[in-house]
Amino acid sequence: MIGEMAWLVGIAAAALEVAGIAAAIHAVMSARTSQGAVAWAISLVTIPYISLPLYFVLGRNKFRGYIDARRSGDDRVAEYIRSFREQFNYIVPIEGWTRSYEKVLESLSRLPFSDYNRTRLLVDGPETFGAIFRGIEEAEEYILVQFFIVKDDSLGRDLKDRLVRKAREGVRVSFLYDEIGCHKLPASYLDDLRAGGVQVSAFGTRRGHLNRFQINFRNHRKIVVTDGKKAYVGGLNVGDEYMGRSPKFGRWRDTHLEIEGPAVMGVQVTFVEDWHWATGEIPKLSWKAWKGRDEGSHVLVLPTGPADRLETCALFFSESINRAKERVWIASPYFVPDSQIMTSLQLAALRGVDVRIMLPGKPDHLLIYLSSFSYIKQLEPVGVKFYRYQSGFLHQKVIVVDDQVAGVGTANLDNRSFRLNFEITMVVVDKDFAAGTAAMLEEDFANCCRVHAGDYDGRPFWFKMAVQTSRLMAPIQ
Repeated sequence: MIGEMAWLVGIAAAALEVAGIAAAIHAVMSARTSQGAVAWAISLVTIPYISLPLYFVLGRNKFRGYIDARRSGDDRVAEYIRSFREQFNYIVPIEGWTRSYEKVLESLSRLPFSDYNRTRLLVDGPETFGAIFRGIEEAEEYILVQFFIVKDDSLGRDLKDRLVRKAREGVRVSFLYDEIGCHKLPASYLDDLRAGGVQVSAFGTRRGHLNRFQINFRNHRKIVVTDGKKAYVGGLNVGDEYMGRSPKFGRWRDTHLEIEGPAVMGVQVTFVEDWHWATGEIPKLSWKAWKGRDEGSHVLVLPTGPADRLETCALFFSESINRAKERVWIASPYFVPDSQIMTSLQLAALRGVDVRIMLPGKPDHLLIYLSSFSYIKQLEPVGVKFYRYQSGFLHQKVIVVDDQVAGVGTANLDNRSFRLNFEITMVVVDKDFAAGTAAMLEEDFANCCRVHAGDYDGRPFWFKMAVQTSRLMAPIQ
């Protein structure tokens, strides 16, 4: 009996090792980064009984189901994009480097830059949701709502009540949520929306027979569109902490953007692709592009995600940093850059560009917070300046390049945003808007303390060990 058990255990161990080797070959052939390929290959061969289940859940690098859904809806979505292009002749700035920069970003986005847009920065929760709720109240035809996290708290119930009230007035309301980000949202919240006439759907990364354990992809977008005339995009989810009501974090420093003009069509296209994946349907919407103002900002809607042919999000940051001649200021709650971004930041600093990275002083994800110290140690000595925000928790995702370009959106400077999350960034080429965004960040820098590489060197051994161990897990952070 004992011999038979030992024989069965041996067979199982051999089968696991063979499966681990096969999975390691798959990782080497398909991983997007060499770091990820090496990490998976070593762990799959050496400890397959642990790494195989993890690889099954976390090892995918493309959201295949979404790609198929995108293809099936491409004809209709492409028609909307053609209509968008035909309605407005957008004007490309003729000065500086922005002509070729815009060309690159249009190729990445599949959407055009458009003119005649009105853009307004929304700073923190009260201003952001005040604007969103005004937009919802003004809506006459339809409202599109998409968030990564929605909570059944004071703010969440306020949003729910407003959407139900508009639906009962005859306004079409579509509500899309990420099932992983909203895993704590009670079913009763969604039932109340449906009972009130709101169309509700989870994004559903696990939808489909082969996707049951596909939990590593998230839809991190935060979008509200009203009547095809106004859109709201940025870093804020729906929860009381985003209003600054968290006893742990206090002020929640975040930034959203209100857009009025033809760029709203690009935000609609992004929502429609997500809604089509989730429901198989394309909602009836207005595709008439409205002027936000007679002479406005050049704006590009840049949706990025794991269904893209290229690593769109990482390429956007790399291209933006590489173009800089005077400054690159970035605010991000999470800083786990890959080698491509590290190289771009180093080269920019060596060119004499004023490179500043603003990070939280208070961590909400310990591993990411620890990992950031190792990157600071590499980048600060060549001239990249780091700051940690002290007046609450920093969650905004903002970039300013020279005096020309500013971006506001949902993408963090980490592997998850680069390769695993569906994100959206509004890229604005406008000197006045860039100046306003820079002025906003100047106020934030005044509430920061400077961080130096020496701050890491003076830490105890156990802290340095934790930092380096955390960095090993960067591909899945």
